[in-house]
Amino acid sequence: MPSSNTVWHEPTVTPERREALNRHRAVALWFTGLSGAGKSTVAHALEERLHQMGCRTYVFDGDNVRHGLCADLGFSREDRAENLRRISEMVKLFNQAGVIALTAFISPFAEDRHRVRDTIGAGNFIEVFCNTPLAVCEQRDVKGLYQKARNGEIPDFTGISSPYEVPEAADVVLDTGSDSIEDCVEQVIRYLVDRKLVSVPDRVVGG
Repeated sequence: MPSSNTVWHEPTVTPERREALNRHRAVALWFTGLSGAGKSTVAHALEERLHQMGCRTYVFDGDNVRHGLCADLGFSREDRAENLRRISEMVKLFNQAGVIALTAFISPFAEDRHRVRDTIGAGNFIEVFCNTPLAVCEQRDVKGLYQKARNGEIPDFTGISSPYEVPEAADVVLDTGSDSIEDCVEQVIRYLVDRKLVSVPDRVVGG
């Protein structure tokens, strides 16, 4: 809870003015899915595409934030919730700064994702479900995590010893089990353009 001795200061440079300067909306693209579903890969590829379009972006990667902001947290139910609480507050600040925030977190529980949506604001929150079957994720297993989980070396591992609650109404569903990274990126770009959240420039930067 915030201290009773603090007072919110209203800035003169508002999020709306920053968006007008940037010429795009500041939204949160929340990638969710199993480990190995391609969340980080697609998020970073999408950021590259948005950057070339002249958008201001930042990717919050699940592994990266646990090296700093959330280094003190484990993977218990409570720690997962706190991990997402911290990130959602950061994403909200980045949106207020006019930045398109992309996140790559398993975020397995619907309750936590709903809380994230409430924190960021439903108007800014876009849930992107990376839909890859567990068997495919295990085949990829580039980090060897699934095998360790199967061997009992990693407790509370999503998909093995801890559940993943599939989003019931994700804004975007990517078939990351079979579609290419390029196709997934294009699907999200179409979603953003169709809703006039971003626009395609006449000349793509770096193109």
